[in-house]
Amino acid sequence: MEPHVASNRRLAADTFRDDPMFPRIEQAVVELLRTGNVVAPIDVIIGLGLLRREQLDDWRRGRVLYLERVIDCNLTRLSRLLRILRFHAHDLNLKPSVTVYVRHGKGPKQRLRFSKTGDAKLDQAYSTHFVWPGKRPFHSPPSNPDPPASPMS
Repeated sequence: MEPHVASNRRLAADTFRDDPMFPRIEQAVVELLRTGNVVAPIDVIIGLGLLRREQLDDWRRGRVLYLERVIDCNLTRLSRLLRILRFHAHDLNLKPSVTVYVRHGKGPKQRLRFSKTGDAKLDQAYSTHFVWPGKRPFHSPPSNPDPPASPMS
């Protein structure tokens, strides 16, 4: 299926894996879970090459009014990316955790904006981290306390 055809379909829990963006999002999530237990949308966006760390730092220090301004992606595609990430995180049994982002540096701690419109639901989609709730690293095999019985016993 051609990418423009798949992206015109409505995303759903049973079809999001067919989206042409899914393999890249999945790979970014795998990389994040390889080194930690939290998947943040901002880290996925950086992993996809749509945002540079310097731009993120400028936004965190209040030099950029809203994060979407420096993300190298149109807003429709960005919204789709966030939806695919949410479906994928759900399938991986990651738990959503809304995180408050505040300005770094001197001065009053102001809440940062993700979107131009300041839409609360959209900003929440950007600020929701997905956490692996297990005590072991993600996808690690469970330890086997009892060795298998010998067939000769």
